[in-house]
Amino acid sequence: MGNREDLLAGAKRCLMEKGYAATTARDIAAAAGTSLASIGYHFRSTKALLDAALVEAMAEWGHEIEQALASAPPGATPAARFEAIWSRIIESYDRTRPLWAVQFELLAQMERRPEVREAFAAANRQGRLGLAELFGLDPAADEKKAMAVGAFHQALLAGMASQWLVDPGRTLTPSDLAGALRAVAESLGPE
Repeated sequence: MGNREDLLAGAKRCLMEKGYAATTARDIAAAAGTSLASIGYHFRSTKALLDAALVEAMAEWGHEIEQALASAPPGATPAARFEAIWSRIIESYDRTRPLWAVQFELLAQMERRPEVREAFAAANRQGRLGLAELFGLDPAADEKKAMAVGAFHQALLAGMASQWLVDPGRTLTPSDLAGALRAVAESLGPE
């Protein structure tokens, strides 16, 4: 690995161990085994490096989830597929707790950090389309519907993550989620 890759790896480790606000340039340089000057040379600033590391960590998590979900049982009913996908997502919260904590930490800073808002917005758009595909919708066939369904699952994903961060023992199970979704659909009545 080169200095740039070492810095990204070191920054990701620091983000997961210390959070965004508590990570310093010295922490990253020590974790990466590089000089402080290399941060400025490769990324202009510590914040830019941390932002890049966070985007990379989020992409890695998304790829991990995508890989895990691709193994959903073939020929499963939509309900079984929903529960299998949500089972894997909920299982991932334990491994990715620091990543979720950092994302929630940064949500509070978005008003003053437009570059963070832009990075999250871009990730949201990609995430919505990816989630729609995971749940069986083809974005090419109906992008508007895929974006709406993806946004629904994204809202559920973030809501579940926030509940899990606060009280992991009482987070809904995939079966509970499916039951709640059925109850909401029934309460809406026929279209």
